[in-house]
Formats: sequence, structure tokens, C-alpha cells
Amino acid sequence: MIVDLIILICFVILGTLAGALLSLIPSLHIYNTAGIALIIWIQAGQFIPFDMIAPFFLSLLTSFTFISAIPMTLIGAPDESATATILPNTKYLMTGRGYEAVVISGIGSLMGIIILAGLSPVMFKIVPLTHRILAPHLHWIIMAVIAYMLMSEWPKGEGIGETSIQRLLHAWGNLFAGLLTFILAGLLGLFLTSRPLIGPEAGFQNLMPVFIGLFAIPGAIQHLLSRQNIPNQFIPRTVEITSKDVAVSGLQGTIAGGLAAYLPAVTAGIGSIIAGHTVARRGDRLFIISGGVAKVLYYIGAFLLLYLITPLTPGGIGRGGLAIILKPVLNPLPRELLLMIGIVVFTACISFLFLLTASRWMISWLKRFHYHALYWSSLALLTVLVFWITGWEGFLVMLVATCIGLIPVFYHCRRSNCMAVLLLPIALNMAGHSSSVLRFFQLE
Repeated sequence: MIVDLIILICFVILGTLAGALLSLIPSLHIYNTAGIALIIWIQAGQFIPFDMIAPFFLSLLTSFTFISAIPMTLIGAPDESATATILPNTKYLMTGRGYEAVVISGIGSLMGIIILAGLSPVMFKIVPLTHRILAPHLHWIIMAVIAYMLMSEWPKGEGIGETSIQRLLHAWGNLFAGLLTFILAGLLGLFLTSRPLIGPEAGFQNLMPVFIGLFAIPGAIQHLLSRQNIPNQFIPRTVEITSKDVAVSGLQGTIAGGLAAYLPAVTAGIGSIIAGHTVARRGDRLFIISGGVAKVLYYIGAFLLLYLITPLTPGGIGRGGLAIILKPVLNPLPRELLLMIGIVVFTACISFLFLLTASRWMISWLKRFHYHALYWSSLALLTVLVFWITGWEGFLVMLVATCIGLIPVFYHCRRSNCMAVLLLPIALNMAGHSSSVLRFFQLE
């Protein structure tokens, strides 16, 4: 018993360190790193206990939710879950308060852990019941989310320009760019779901080139084109957070993360857009804290739902991208839920302490090196990984996705519209109209 406990702790610490180090690489998504780790795990499977897979990857995922705040804030490399909430972090960075933004985000993630640990025992009873009620209606719920996303892009005022035509084009330019991004990403998703280009040997990473192309590569290109220098950062002893900030941001983050964890293809960024309008409270601190809460509930909560929803969904494995990646090797059991919650809490404590140290190190590193070199290295690394894991087919998919992902970069619409690559195919499939649409485009 003691030996098993020691082995468990070793793998949890190993997953925590692996997640922390990989999270520091700009634009490298946790699901990409998890896929790479899974390949290594399978190759070394004879030396690694099978029942350590879930603890290792859950600790890696928990570490990512904390440490990813460093590149997201100090280097400006958000993933698809944070593209709607990155602006306040950037504002803090450009006023010399990047470290403060990182710490506030970490505090939000700690709040998310507390909320998740407190709600999990209750969710064990509630989620199966609500899932039976909501499952038949998920198609129109996702359609409503899509409609809300597109309508929230609507112009809110007169544009800038000397003539009426210039003002009209400026006011409506980002709206049309958002619609174009959504349509093109949705068509890409329909094509890839009907005509998969990546072979079955890399099927668990078939979304890797898509998300790298839609989010990682355009983000890196955007920062390489920028000539703005990062100002000197101030490291304070304390951060200003009131109890009201904690309560409001906790509620907002819980709504955002809960929606993202349960609804297929809905990320924390999309959930934050909805939750922000629901709570109707604004402020940079609130946004950063709620973003930290939402990330925890989105990534970790979706993984923990494996232990609640899997028995109710024959042939399925719950929610979240990590669930899809681990599907070939993971068979979750509901009785393991409390153990997984304990691993999350343990990893969160270690990760928050590492966050404080690593953010100071990153600030001192950025003083000596230009961050453009980091992005060039990141671009090369991402390209090599895509080619290595998915081959030429995945590389071509990445190039097409990059062209779509660059539209929000140059026309300043929401990058969350790129999530149509999953939202549209899933919504059409759930509504039973997928075959009709595929036949219309001659894809079936």
C-alpha cells in the first residue's frame, strides 16, 4: 500500500513538472503536448504502470491551467480557451504590471480548484440527472451559442474615417471578417470530418494541425510583425483583490467554465463571452480572475466529467479534448473520482508556488533576450511537431488553417470564431442535418 502511494506521488510530481515546463513554450497547447507525451508513454508502456496514466495526465493538465498564464500574459501567446480574455492581461503587461496579472490569474485558478473540489461531490449526483434531461437538446443549445457568438460581433457604433464610405467599411469590417472566419472554419471542419486526411496511426492527434494553424501560428506571426517593446515590469509584494471581486469573478468564471466543460466544442473563451454578459460586471481584475476560474473548470472539469458521464454515454468517453486523446488507453471508473480530486488539489498547490517563481524568472529572461527569437523557435518547433506526428497531410491542413486563423489577426475580429471548425460539424451532426449539408457540398 505504501509502495503504491509512493509510486502514485512520483508520477503526479512528474506530470506536474512536465506540464509546467511544456506550458512555458509559447503557443504550444496542452492537448498537443499531451499527445506527444502519450506517444512516448505508449512506446515505454512496458516500463510504466497502466493505472498511472490518468494521474500523470491529470497532474499535467492541472499544472498547465496555472503555468500557462505566464506565456499568455508575458509573451502574449493565448490558446483557444483564452482568446476572448487576453486583452486585460496585455493591458497589465504594457503598464509594467505583467507579474501582477500572472498572480491574479493564478489566484483565479486556485479559486477554480476550490470551486471544483467543493462542487464535485454534488455534481456526482446532479450531472447524471441533468445530462439525461439536456442530452436530447444539445443540438439547439449549441446552435443558440453559435447565434449568440455571431450576433455579439454586431457593430456598436460609427466607424473611423473621413468619408461616410470609410466609416461604414471600418464599422462593418470586423463584423464581416468574423462571419467569414466562422464560415471558412466551419467548412474546414465539415471537410475534415467527412474526408479525414490524417491516417489512423495519428488519429488521436487529428485536430493537432487544425488548432496549431488556427491559433498558435497566427498568434506567433502577429507578435513577430509587432515592433512594440515590452516595458520594464514591476514586481509588487501584494496584489489588490477585494472580497467583492472574488465573489463576482467566481460566479462569472463558474458559469463560463461550466458551460465550456459540459457543452461539446464550447471553450472557456466562448463561455466567458456569455458569462460576461450574464453577470454584467466589468473590470480588468474581474476578467483575469474569472478567466483563471474558467480555465480550471474547462480543462480539469471536462476531464473529471469522464467519471460521471461515461457510464451514461455508450461508445463515448465524456467531454474535453484530453478525453479524446486518452480514449485509446483510458477507461475511467466512477469510484476513482475522489482520488482524482485529491490529485488536482495537490498539484494545484505545487503549481501555484512554481507560478510565482517561474514568472519572476521569465521577466528577468525577457530583459536579456528579445522575445522575437522565442517566437521564431516556437514556429520551427510547432512545424516540426506537426510534420513528425501527422506527416505531409497534417502539414497541409495546418497551412490552410493558418490562412483562416490570420483573418482575425489582421481584421481584429474574435479568434473564438475559429472554433466553428468544431462547433458547426457537431451542431449539424447532433441536429441530424450533417448528411444533407455534406451532400450539398458534394463531400459525401
